[in-house]
Amino acid sequence: GSVLDAIQHNDSMDKVIDPSKCPICGEPNQCAQEIAKATGTPPERCWCITATFSSEVLDRVPEEAKNKACICSKCVSATAF
Repeated sequence: GSVLDAIQHNDSMDKVIDPSKCPICGEPNQCAQEIAKATGTPPERCWCITATFSSEVLDRVPEEAKNKACICSKCVSATAF
């Protein structure tokens, strides 16, 4: 393989998605499921249950983070109209 192949392979291997961080801004997303996992407590009702996620905000999520990390409320409300 070429050097480029090795770099591309390493990039994809090194990208670890942190499910407790917003995939758009990188700030904590306050996901109730992730907080429950971290604290060992039963999950509470998450803020996202009643949130509306626009297609604009969903389109900003990197492909590798889709269905792996929740968007934070700040990023959701920044695109809400």
